[in-house]
Formats: sequence, C-alpha cells, structure tokens
Amino acid sequence: SRVAWDESHHCRLLAGMVPDQFQMCRRNLEVMHSIVQAASETKSICQKTFAGMRWNCSSIQRTPSFGPDLLKGTRESAFVYALAAAAVAHCIAQACASGSLPLCSCGSVPSEVPGPDFRWGGCGDNLRYGLQLGAAFADSPLKSSKLGTQALKAMNLHNNAVGRQVLSDSLGTQCKCHGVSGSCSVKTCWKGLPSLGEIASELKSKYLAAIKVTHRLVGPRKQLIPKETDIRLVKETDLVYLINSPDYCMPNVHLGSLGTQDRQCNKTSVGSDGCDLMCCGRGYNTYTEEVVERCHCKYHWCCYVACRKCRRLVERYVCK
Repeated sequence: SRVAWDESHHCRLLAGMVPDQFQMCRRNLEVMHSIVQAASETKSICQKTFAGMRWNCSSIQRTPSFGPDLLKGTRESAFVYALAAAAVAHCIAQACASGSLPLCSCGSVPSEVPGPDFRWGGCGDNLRYGLQLGAAFADSPLKSSKLGTQALKAMNLHNNAVGRQVLSDSLGTQCKCHGVSGSCSVKTCWKGLPSLGEIASELKSKYLAAIKVTHRLVGPRKQLIPKETDIRLVKETDLVYLINSPDYCMPNVHLGSLGTQDRQCNKTSVGSDGCDLMCCGRGYNTYTEEVVERCHCKYHWCCYVACRKCRRLVERYVCK
C-alpha cells in the first residue's frame, strides 16, 4: 500500500499475480492503488462479517497463500471469491468518480427521466468501467492458470460473477439537497454504490443459502448443476460450492480449520456467536478485564467536549 505505483517494475512487488495480471498492471499502473485497496478491504470486511461465526475468515490474512478452506471449493471460498471480485470493481468505480484515475471519470447520466423533485447531476460511480476492468483482473487467474481442476475454475468464475452481479444490483440513487435553510426545494441526484460492508452482508445471505454443485456434461458442454437432484437449477445470483466445509471446531491443518479454542463468545446469545455454538459444546472459561472508557462528558462553549476516564470491570468468556 505504500508503493507509489509510478514505475512498471513496481508490478514485480506483488506476489501471486499471473502473467495476464502482471501485464495489466504494467499497462494500467494508475489503477493498482484501487486493486491494492480492494484486497485490503476484502480482508478486513470478510473478518468483520464473519466475526461471530466459527469460521471467522482469519485464514485470509495469509493471501495470496490460501489454505485448504479457501482452495478446495468450500462454501467459504465461494464467499471470499465473490467479495474480492465485487471489491475490485467497487474500488475502481469509486476511484473513477473521485478523479483518481485519468482513464475514466464519472458514471454516465442515467437514462431514466428524473422525477419532478430532483435533477440528475453530481458525479456518479463509474460502475461500467469498474466491472470491465475488475472482471479482467479478477478472472484472469482462473482463465490462464494451470492450477486447479476445471470444476474449481468454473465454480470460482461463477462466484466472481455473482459478486459483481450483487454489486450491480446495489447501484442506487443518491441525492443532495439544495434550498434555503435546508428546505430541499431542489435535489441533485446521481447513481452511487453503497459501502462494501453492505455488499458483504448481501453476499453472506447468499453464502448461507449456497448450493452444492457438481461439474458435468449437460449436452455439448460441462455445467455446474446441483448435487442433489431435488434442488432447483443454479441461478446466476446463487453462490455455489463443491465440497462440504469442516465444522471448524477443532484445529485441522489438512482441512484449513483453526479451531475455536480461545475464541471469545457471547454467554447470552443463542446465535452463532453464543458460547454453546462457538465452543462446540466444550464449555468456556470466564475472566474479568478492566476497561477504560470516556465518561461524564460535558460540552464547553465554544467548542469542545471534555470527558473523564472511567474504569470498570467486564466479564469475558472464551472457549475451552
């Protein structure tokens, strides 16, 4: 992230790129800031989205050296690929709108007729350019690499496309008010993308409903079709996976499971972050921690807030 990206030899600093990505880097140096940002956001948002579950996306920190949980066609790898593909397109689209990229600018003015209370203006996110360049970068390893089976490549390409589709569907109208004393007598609106965290939440719903598939001949070519015959056909918006995930309860290097020992849990929750589910029935230990917080805050004219520091004891629970 500290690289200037103003010399083509900087492209050699990124590990894990395939030749097509390396050439794209050399030809589009200015977009590499957005791609590095997308990788960083994918890591942090994945871990935040799954913080309360047994699999908490911690293995993504080792990228580009994926572990078995992200290499073998699991439900978890489906989520990570979809989120990463969406993140690349998202960061490029917003970089265009911010003026950071010389080869693109604001998104095109929407074709739909504006309502009586607003007009099109501002600078919308350039989703079209983001999708185009993002797909070229994210999909090229799956099209050129000799690693992995055809089934795994087909699965990852499908999930990349799902991530970009969720991003496309999320493009919405955003507005700014104009008028005397904030009356909003006139609104200027444009098409903008929500935060990547909101995209991740939508993809998590698709992760929970993901379909197990197999890759086999259907007519003249191989397709991803549901493993269970009584399940409907796979849609373009469904995440898919090839193999079942481990339960992630115990450490297993061959399965990519780090286990949940010493993970913090919520004693009162009945959800995935609750001690019963998180600790897999092994029980939990309780300890007390002193936390320091701002308290007794007062606003002073003009113009600052003064607070005291308060200490209190908090009970924590960690899995055995």
